[in-house]
This record gives sequence, C-alpha cells and structure tokens, in this order.
Amino acid sequence: MSGPVQLEDQSKPHLPRGVRLKLDETRNEWMLLAPERVVKTDAIAVEILKRCDGVATLSEIVDDLAATFKADRAIIDRDVRAMLTELATKRMVDL
Repeated sequence: MSGPVQLEDQSKPHLPRGVRLKLDETRNEWMLLAPERVVKTDAIAVEILKRCDGVATLSEIVDDLAATFKADRAIIDRDVRAMLTELATKRMVDL
C-alpha cells in the first residue's frame, strides 16, 4: 500500500489514461469519467481540471486561477491542493 499523496509546487497534474473530463451536452454538465466511475463536477472543479494538462505545474495552475478570477492566491492554493489530493487518492488525477 502506498503512502499519502505528495503534491509539490512543481507537480504537473494530469488526467491518467482512461480518465477524461467531458461535457454531457444533454444535461449541460461537466463530468469526470473513469472506468466504472462518474463524478459530477462543479464550475470550479472544471476550471482546475482543464488546467491539469501534464505541462503546467501546480504553482502555475494556482497563479493562473488567481489571476483569472482575481482571487486570493493562498485560498486558491489551499482549495486546488485539497481537490487534487482527493482526486489523486481516488486515482482520478496523476501527479
């Protein structure tokens, strides 16, 4: 069994193979799809997940979100880390 998820400033989060973010056009809702799992995402989660491309670092994602939404960087950082850590624990995001 592996230890706790390690999320560093230089981590480059991305969706692992078999996991994708998809707009359900019928319901006009974004879903995170994985084998045998579906997670409904809210608008905030979608903005975070769209930036998880395996190129941008966690620090760059947080900076971009803080600038885009003119929000406090520390709050954005805390919330992004919490969400990505939870999804990584569920193997729906790779770090």
